Amino acid sequence: MAGHQKEKVMLDEVHQNQILRELYLKELRTQKLYTQYQVNPLRKVHTITRKPMSWHDNLEEPADDKFLNLIHHAAQGPRKKYSETQTESQEIGWFSEPLVNPEHDDRRLNHFRVYSDITLYKAKMWSLGEDDRRK
Repeated sequence: MAGHQKEKVMLDEVHQNQILRELYLKELRTQKLYTQYQVNPLRKVHTITRKPMSWHDNLEEPADDKFLNLIHHAAQGPRKKYSETQTESQEIGWFSEPLVNPEHDDRRLNHFRVYSDITLYKAKMWSLGEDDRRK
């Protein structure tokens, strides 16, 4: 046998009503009623196409400047929104402009591929399909 089984105690209606009342009051304490709604600026906005034959979608409505500014601000990149980095991971690549202005005439910074007679010969042979690179 699996041990002693306790008999189920039948609760009367008063006890069941009290349990339900306490449960209802707990639920009411945790609920929060929102009456004003706004757009989350951290999420991307997905546009929904309108129905072409719908009369109420074709009405001209006045533009909401506050809403448009909020949408345009959310769509901007972080470099346009902020002057400084907001997190440490943004520091990598924040300043993407080169420190030294690249000049192609300066030989100190530009090391172009220079072919001599033998290297030009081997490069042509390899481009034609000869595979003796390891010899």
